[in-house]
Amino acid sequence: MRALTDSRDACTADEIWLLEHPSVFTQGQAGKAEHLLAPGDIPIVQSDRGGQVTYHGPGQLVAYCMIDLQRRGYGIRSLVSRLENSVIDLLAQYGIAAYADPAAPGIYVDEARGRRTKIGSLGLRVRRGCTYHGLSLNVAMDLEPFARINPCGYQGLQMTQLSALGGPSDIVAVGAALAPHLFRHLSTY
Repeated sequence: MRALTDSRDACTADEIWLLEHPSVFTQGQAGKAEHLLAPGDIPIVQSDRGGQVTYHGPGQLVAYCMIDLQRRGYGIRSLVSRLENSVIDLLAQYGIAAYADPAAPGIYVDEARGRRTKIGSLGLRVRRGCTYHGLSLNVAMDLEPFARINPCGYQGLQMTQLSALGGPSDIVAVGAALAPHLFRHLSTY
């Protein structure tokens, strides 16, 4: 991602990479050690993205977005909203109501008894007018590692996943379903 961003010019096409990671905690630039409660045997990787600490692992869909903001003519807040809205639209496709919170970027659902629960996270980096890193969506994964951290720097933040809310558990199918939403939201100026 960094190499692509550093070598880009005005003609370099934007890219979106869809993937899943092995188990890892990533600590963003603003990350504070006190948010790593009990990492155990899961590696901790320092990242140059924004945000605090999060967990990535099998069963979580990650979308890395290398976007030229200058060419597209929008700022980082607009990009964050476009990414959040892509996931919100995907979840609506599965009958799941979700929302974003401008004060705490990410995608949230209200589970039983109205408890706010996070299903997707964002962490971006802007360099030379272009972004990299992106978003993660919990699809069908072991959520236990989130209990070992304060996700995104929020003590007690509950995490959920698509499969627990009646959505699919096939990460490849979810990635294929997310792509058109990303393309639609990112292609509007």
